[in-house]
Amino acid sequence: MDNDNEIAGDPTALPHLLLPASRHPTTVSGFAGLAASLAQDRAAWEPLVRYDATCRWYHRLRTGPGYDAWLLSWVPGQGSGRHDHGASHGVYTVVRGALTEYTEHGPRLLSPGPLRYFAPGFVHAVVNAALGPAVSVHVYFPGLTHMPRHAPDFEPSVRGVASC
Repeated sequence: MDNDNEIAGDPTALPHLLLPASRHPTTVSGFAGLAASLAQDRAAWEPLVRYDATCRWYHRLRTGPGYDAWLLSWVPGQGSGRHDHGASHGVYTVVRGALTEYTEHGPRLLSPGPLRYFAPGFVHAVVNAALGPAVSVHVYFPGLTHMPRHAPDFEPSVRGVASC
């Protein structure tokens, strides 16, 4: 199966099926709703975006009981390196540009819209392999406190990409 952890379809395309985003969600679907809500609120995050040529830029958008929401920017060539998120689950989405996610199943191009979910211990690398900048919104629950690095063995096209 090519789709190892993408939430089926784009839930933002069916707003009548989504519960209103909770300020303090407690379920995976609640965190997905929060990520979708934050992504759609361009007026809130767009003025905050900065691009840093040396390291990926990030800004905490929101924090609540048991979660953190982050805005990240990626200039061409920037990547996360191969990593997992410790004990945290996560939901993220691209809101501008495109990113490529590398997993043991191969690369996947991520464009604005669909949400990606991952469980604790899920190993991946994300890189902006495009020619223009990218921006993404991430929600971690519980809040991200540990991000173990792993040897780069399944993303050969991004080896050597600096990550900060």
